[in-house]
Amino acid sequence: MIAITSVPQAIDLAKAGQLILLDVREAGEVSASGTAKGAVHIPLGLLPIKADPRSPDYDKRLAGKPIAVFCAAGARAGRAVGLLEQYGHEAVNIGGFGDWCGCGGEVQRHA
Repeated sequence: MIAITSVPQAIDLAKAGQLILLDVREAGEVSASGTAKGAVHIPLGLLPIKADPRSPDYDKRLAGKPIAVFCAAGARAGRAVGLLEQYGHEAVNIGGFGDWCGCGGEVQRHA
């Protein structure tokens, strides 16, 4: 288990390929602002079917590494961590996208 205690630590671990970044904001939010470079985007409402390894819609990008979750301000990320843990994933809430940007995390935008 990797103990993630700060956004800068999550940035370093993501760059090293040691964790999965998960953005649980809605598609419109991601379109408007971009997301963390390399992040998997699954809106919170879809997470129960995408995070359950028994589901036919399971997203295999969530497998194999700890997951650092963020949203706009941190509340949805907290709910997402609870869901992920129910399905056996190791997860931590790293707050909001603004925290990521404010600590120098790279941003990617989709066309």
